[in-house]
Amino acid sequence: MPLVVRTRAVFSPRLARSFAHVLFCFRAFALLLLLFACACAPHEPELYGRAILLVDRGRFDEARQVLTARLSKHPEDVRARALLIRIHGVTGNLGAAQEEATRLSERLGPDNPRPFIELGHALELAHRYDEALELYDRAAEVAPRDPAGPREGGLRAAAWGEHELSRPRLEEAIRRAPRDPALWHALGVVCLGLAAVDDAEHAYRSGLVADPHALENRLGLATVALVRDDPAAALREYDLILAERPRFGDAALGRSWALLRLGRLAEAEKALVQAERSGGDRAVISRQRRALAAAKKHLGKPEATPH
Repeated sequence: MPLVVRTRAVFSPRLARSFAHVLFCFRAFALLLLLFACACAPHEPELYGRAILLVDRGRFDEARQVLTARLSKHPEDVRARALLIRIHGVTGNLGAAQEEATRLSERLGPDNPRPFIELGHALELAHRYDEALELYDRAAEVAPRDPAGPREGGLRAAAWGEHELSRPRLEEAIRRAPRDPALWHALGVVCLGLAAVDDAEHAYRSGLVADPHALENRLGLATVALVRDDPAAALREYDLILAERPRFGDAALGRSWALLRLGRLAEAEKALVQAERSGGDRAVISRQRRALAAAKKHLGKPEATPH
């Protein structure tokens, strides 16, 4: 049965608004979606790299030709067909994308969510977000035990800033895959976006139960502490992060801010130097240095130059 794109509106979309600590963050939106399609194996054949390079250069017709030639000889190549679907999406050729998704479904079977997910990405790349979300939901329906559909819908809705739509999808993905720390982290971010701070804390702590080394969830707990204006609790989390990753610049920045809030200015300055040496965000470092100088001035202490 061919995949059918229905046009019922699901929501009024807002273009990709960034949100803190999200796994799937896009610098070049279309390109990274295409890269994701080919990131399934540690050593990809040269063909995929060539196709992605052509896409990166805006040479979509050539990339399409490379993949079409591959599929004419190897119609079983799922990765090539998935990449071709996304290229059709980014160029607005949704009819061709749907045809390829139907072929993919015929090969993988009607209860496999991937054809719906790939067609959803194509629609998203064509800026048809309501229909894309509907395809991700359809993926969740055809494979009721597979977390892929609700995970994709939840993460993509979160990336658009649609936290209300994201939360139930992420919760369903977690019901299917409760040991996935990345899903718990994404849910925590979404809950913070909805000002559900207690729920965010629960999500981050659950993520750490799933994987104690998933430091993004500990970073989330530090964020929760800062939202609650509890710098001491934030400091505890940053210390635990840095004990495991001593050169994590952003954690050193957070630690500096927590120390500054606690009035421990000398320690805050040392943490700021550590953040700078560890590659922390320069703009944030500059702002915190100004805040530190203002705090010292308020206390009547001369500025010291750390060594």
